[in-house]
Amino acid sequence: MKPSVYIETTIPSYLVARPSRDIVLAGHQQATRDFWSYRRHEFDLFISSYVLEESRGGELEMAERRLQSLQGIPLLQETPESGALALRLVARLGLPQRAEADAYHIAIAAVNRMDFLLTWNCAHINNLHMLRRIEETCRDAGFVPPVIGTPEELI
Repeated sequence: MKPSVYIETTIPSYLVARPSRDIVLAGHQQATRDFWSYRRHEFDLFISSYVLEESRGGELEMAERRLQSLQGIPLLQETPESGALALRLVARLGLPQRAEADAYHIAIAAVNRMDFLLTWNCAHINNLHMLRRIEETCRDAGFVPPVIGTPEELI
């Protein structure tokens, strides 16, 4: 059985984005393309309705490209348990309203027992200030948190 990976919205965003002039962002884009081209088949990938909703936003051409990259990836359902965990995460992490979907990404991944959550969101998901609180909140609610990381870490 392959490890399971929840694909958060920043992954298709970096995958299809126009090349960045910023050297760090360009490296992240390349790492995302490398993971997608060479390693993603080693994992069972999953998304949620939040990924689809966020991917529909922004410039129409880019939105279409993001959605196309996600075709065929199974959709995890939101449950009462994931909704309750997301609300706990919002409160514990002190997330601003515009970032509440980030808590739902984490909660859906945890409730569905994903091994990994793949993201480039280092503001509200993948940073040292948040990771400890995310793990504690998930465990306190009775769920094992997914390992949160970037494509670079799975290559």
